[in-house]
Amino acid sequence: MFRIRRIHDDVVPSNRSAIEQVQEILRAQFPLAPESEAAGLPEKLRNPLKYRFRSILFVAEDGAGKVRGFALLLHAPDLKFSYLDFLSAATTRTGGGIGGALYERVREEALALGATGIFCECLPDDPALSKDPKVRAQNARRLAFYERYGARPLAGTAYETPLTPGDDNPPYLVFDDLGQGKPLKREQARSIVRAILERKYAQLCPRSYVEMVVGSIQDDPVRLRAPRYGTAEPIRPQQRVPEDERIALVVNAEHSIHHVRERGYVESPVRIRSIRKQLDASGLFAEVAPREWPDRHIEAVHDRDFLTYLKKICLEQAKDQPVYPYVFPIRNAARPPKDLAVRAGYYCIDTFTPLQKNAWLAARRAVDCTLTAADDVLRGRRIAYSLVRPPGHHAERRSFGGFCYLNSNAVAAHYLSRHGKVAILDIDYHHGNGQQEIFYERADVLTVSIHGHPRLAYPYFSGFAEETGRGAGEGFNVNYPLPEHVDGPAWRETLQKALRRIQAYEPAFLVVALGLDTAKGDPTGSWTLSAKDFEESGRLVASPGLPTVVVQEGGYDSRVLGTNARHFFTGLWKGIHGERKLPKRAAKAEAAGT
Repeated sequence: MFRIRRIHDDVVPSNRSAIEQVQEILRAQFPLAPESEAAGLPEKLRNPLKYRFRSILFVAEDGAGKVRGFALLLHAPDLKFSYLDFLSAATTRTGGGIGGALYERVREEALALGATGIFCECLPDDPALSKDPKVRAQNARRLAFYERYGARPLAGTAYETPLTPGDDNPPYLVFDDLGQGKPLKREQARSIVRAILERKYAQLCPRSYVEMVVGSIQDDPVRLRAPRYGTAEPIRPQQRVPEDERIALVVNAEHSIHHVRERGYVESPVRIRSIRKQLDASGLFAEVAPREWPDRHIEAVHDRDFLTYLKKICLEQAKDQPVYPYVFPIRNAARPPKDLAVRAGYYCIDTFTPLQKNAWLAARRAVDCTLTAADDVLRGRRIAYSLVRPPGHHAERRSFGGFCYLNSNAVAAHYLSRHGKVAILDIDYHHGNGQQEIFYERADVLTVSIHGHPRLAYPYFSGFAEETGRGAGEGFNVNYPLPEHVDGPAWRETLQKALRRIQAYEPAFLVVALGLDTAKGDPTGSWTLSAKDFEESGRLVASPGLPTVVVQEGGYDSRVLGTNARHFFTGLWKGIHGERKLPKRAAKAEAAGT
């Protein structure tokens, strides 16, 4: 078994390993290719403008991360065509459907990019151009492979003219229209062939050769060679969001056990159901089962005595008998009382966050979900969403509050920080005091929060602009407190400032604490963001182009929660994947929403 996934860059360890293996395959399978093809691969992915093509790398890898094959697609947005540079299985692996799976994924990508089609070079099956029968038979098998997809050589051109007269096996130029049925116009073909020869082979093809080949394209529309290897209907590309481009969705299935049935308690199970219903209809998500993670990841951001207390009091409570903090140690915090219920105020920042039997279990599973999402990003996923409750961004190193018990986004940020700098962007209506306090003296995690001003919004005691960090963390905490009334344009203006600060930090990863309580009508907020505002926000959040983990925080109006979440992720997906077109199912879901 193997999976196909896209390698966007060499930031995460799994991508670096895959690129190194692709380089080995390149050197082994294409010994005549210049060393720059292999050595320059990482830079081609990072800096496409330098090469005048956007390089898109796909790998087929097994469960152990062993690359079994790869495809390198070059895309020219200016001329709207794609060029298949390499398609190869590893030397130890041929057959098994790897080549077909890779080519089908490449076709899906080219179609989503709005390409006219895919061009590639194949060595000839004509005895006049390929002298060796064994080589010619191999060439024929490759041409037959592409013909299954409707891809055939251009006919009536001089593309296969050898650069040096008498050279053997000059390549055909093969064209796959991706099942679109649109004829290839002469002037379009001339522009594309010129681009291939000048951009790809600038060091080999003299100007006179380029002009000769381009001038030989006379038919309008351009003809393709008649089929030689069968008459079956060509395989059409699928119009869907490919598995490797979907957003990983990790859901806390145990969230519903934490249900406080009291008037006014808005942090309820219906929140997750409302969001999940809309996301399932979008076609943008791939569900990933949460895995269990050891406590050491939580202990890295929360004090052990706090965790011991929280777990003990929650598990000892009778069902449906929550405990609320009511005594707070302003004068003598060093000598806590023996009674666990009375001691709650020693670890809590408010009076309305209950401790009940299932609070610990649900919060602990939320951490598992978020770490699973973070790990999926480390494995090469571009976006992962931890859809959890209870939320976590108000939980500090040794305190809970604001419906939050364990700070999942802080746990994920610390986990990712082993592999590079991390930025946390909190876009909940309420200040992310938890991660601010946890990382206040660290420079490897930048904490940024956009929220209602603490003069008027919970948690009231933190979130001021002058709180910028301490010691090594000085300058690495940024707060944007906003007034009581904020609309979409004003919100986006501040979001753009926050994103410029994040980009200046140059992190390797982005963690988004997603609050949907900034929406118009939310019972805990006062701003007026609409569904379209959320979509535009998602698009802006994608602008740094970073591997992104999104963690669900607040949002309590169940009538619009799902719609706003879907719009946010639609914008985020579009922003991350650039000029890709949404497939029909996702486009219909977007059009149906308001």
